[in-house]
Amino acid sequence: MSLFTSALLAAVLPLGNGGDARVEFSFTDDRITESSGLAASTLHPGIVYTHNDSGGEARVYAVDAKTGATKAVLTFEGLTARDWEGMALGKDEKGRPALYLADIGDNLHGAWPHVAVFRIPEPAKLRDTTLRVTAFRFTYEDGPRDAESLLIDPRDNRLYIASKRLGGGTLYRAPKKLRTTGMNVLKAVGDAPSFATDGAFAPDGSTFVIRGYTSATVYKAPGERVDRISLPVQEQGEGITYTPDGKALLISSEGADRDVWRVPLPEDALPEPSPTAETANKETSGTNKGVGLLLLVGVTMAAVFFGRRRK
Repeated sequence: MSLFTSALLAAVLPLGNGGDARVEFSFTDDRITESSGLAASTLHPGIVYTHNDSGGEARVYAVDAKTGATKAVLTFEGLTARDWEGMALGKDEKGRPALYLADIGDNLHGAWPHVAVFRIPEPAKLRDTTLRVTAFRFTYEDGPRDAESLLIDPRDNRLYIASKRLGGGTLYRAPKKLRTTGMNVLKAVGDAPSFATDGAFAPDGSTFVIRGYTSATVYKAPGERVDRISLPVQEQGEGITYTPDGKALLISSEGADRDVWRVPLPEDALPEPSPTAETANKETSGTNKGVGLLLLVGVTMAAVFFGRRRK
């Protein structure tokens, strides 16, 4: 994003108060200077992935979500980061955990005839390593767009990209099966905030979120908004992901040694309890009531018995 755009946004956009947000951790690695994407690992609990924006080596940093220390650096073999703007966790064609990186930025609004998303396997063990890349190329059905948000629905591994445009962005959906040859066409399926800087699906896929610089919008489905959440003030807020339990958001910003904030979700944006969990709760409740009734009967009988003996 240009300095002119940053100044313009600071002048015209309201500042979020962040509600009950708190700092979760701070990046300590001086190589992380432009955190533009964020993804919380489910394979490695307590690990959050991030990457820099552009102009550097194609790397992903695996960061401890408590200390902010880098635990591993994953390097993309044979790539440089042109304009990396987002990342998401998904799966490969065999159902194995994978990381997707979006080279989708276009500050010149149409200079790039196509954009790309790169995939690497999420390693079973976290250590510095170089990984082979699978590349997918995309075009938009209605012409080139500037975009910074990559989302993947965990229910079907479907990929979405949200464009960034003054007056209103657009949410695009990729084909169900991605091709590694030729172009994959992105089709519009809903709206997006004007200054969409990142997005993510909830771990259970029930909702997704797209953030801007001062707020985030939660959706139940494309075009179906649930809530709009105020975010803590950040100099250039770009990254967002759900926590593994789906009850809060983590957000990051560009710059060195930046804080990563935890923003609780309002009640109407929380994941719905699974039927299994509801059934278990009802069974537990019923069991507790039954035990309570037996105890009450027992206490009553004991009181009667001892009362008679005293007489």
